[in-house]
Order: sequence, then C-alpha cells, then structure tokens
Amino acid sequence: MRSQKCKLIVFVPQTHVEQVRIAVCKAGAGKIGKKYDNCTFMSPGIGTFRPLKGAKPALGRVGKIERVGEARLETIVLKKDLKKVIAAMKKAHPYEEVAYEVYALLDA
Repeated sequence: MRSQKCKLIVFVPQTHVEQVRIAVCKAGAGKIGKKYDNCTFMSPGIGTFRPLKGAKPALGRVGKIERVGEARLETIVLKKDLKKVIAAMKKAHPYEEVAYEVYALLDA
C-alpha cells in the first residue's frame, strides 16, 4: 500500500512552539478526515546541543553544551503538501538547524 500521509515531528523551543504550530497548519498540515484541521500533539522535554565553530546559534554559545525546554510537536501531513509544510516550519523555527523527522504512514 502506498502511503498518502506522513507524520511530521519537530522539536521546538517552548518560546516558539505556537508560531511553528500555526505555520505548519497554515501550510496544510494537521488535517484529519474532512471535519478536523489544526490537529497536533505536543509533549514537553529537554533538548541538548553544542554549537560548533562557525555556528550562529539562536540560543547558547559556540563550544558550550546548552539545555533548552522544548516541545515535541507532531502532526499529519499529506505527502503532496510535505515540501511546503517543511518550508513553512523552517521559516517559523528559530534554530539555524531544525531537528525534525518524517515518517510515511500506512493507509488502513
């Protein structure tokens, strides 16, 4: 079975989670069935990273490990909308390198 839907998961600092959520939904993510849109799931956590030489981090300092309160934001995206949703997500996200995952979903 070919999948027509994907699961998009992105890790976002708590300070920007709502603007990223709005951006991906406006770009077409978060539709479930014909009667629901703006469907997302968020769970809190702590993200860690160390910016390396040449990085321009939105948070933290080069060479130092940073810990940030982040949300794991999940939503459904139709495969045909994936590129524009990812572009909107990256534009709304404050990080220079965005940590995200995309999984194909089985049609059932």
